[in-house]
Amino acid sequence: MGKSSKDKRDVYYRKAKEEGWRARSAFKLIQIDSKFNIFENVTKVVDLCAAPGSWSQVLSRKLYMGENIELKTHLSNKEAINILMGVESVAESETSASVAKGKNENVKIIAVDLQPMAPLPGVIQIQGDITKYSTAQMIMNHFEGTKSDLVVCDGAPDVTGLHSMDIYVQSQLLLGALHITCNVLKPGGNFVAKVFHHKNNDLLTNQLLLLFKDVVIVKPSSSRVSSIGL
Repeated sequence: MGKSSKDKRDVYYRKAKEEGWRARSAFKLIQIDSKFNIFENVTKVVDLCAAPGSWSQVLSRKLYMGENIELKTHLSNKEAINILMGVESVAESETSASVAKGKNENVKIIAVDLQPMAPLPGVIQIQGDITKYSTAQMIMNHFEGTKSDLVVCDGAPDVTGLHSMDIYVQSQLLLGALHITCNVLKPGGNFVAKVFHHKNNDLLTNQLLLLFKDVVIVKPSSSRVSSIGL
């Protein structure tokens, strides 16, 4: 399915194409790491609902290949206004990447999705259903008895426009991600996932606090303004 003209004038869509990212969503994970340092001391990571692989690509380049990917600039107010109005802007590169330090063979990255995706350096692919325990078993087998330092999930259903339906389907996806995370994430590990903004976000936060010491809800600046994802 072709991209709309709205997508093509989006600055993050253009920068993703220019910098070789599989999707604009790569910038979300880069920005989250820049703010919360989620990659520190991480050698084992799971990417749920990984296809087409932009978050796995960030993990591969940052952790396995050893690239120092950092945010370089932020959009100015003028640039943000231009984007909202559909006016082309000439923004500086959002990220900078230094020469890779070399492959870190101690890093294990596992990408899980029902759909296959193109290979990435250092990424093991599992074509499986995140709601099934057998998928968790496959992940743990690859980790050889150890558990993951980090689990990420940028999965979302195709938006129907029916808000209550979209929220329900997304909540079921998040529930599946949490079930598998409870099996594969080590105590003290981090879980990063997309959620849709809705009136019950406070309830969701309280439920997550039963599983995690701290819960933070954040909307990266690279998320579309119109997106209900957080």
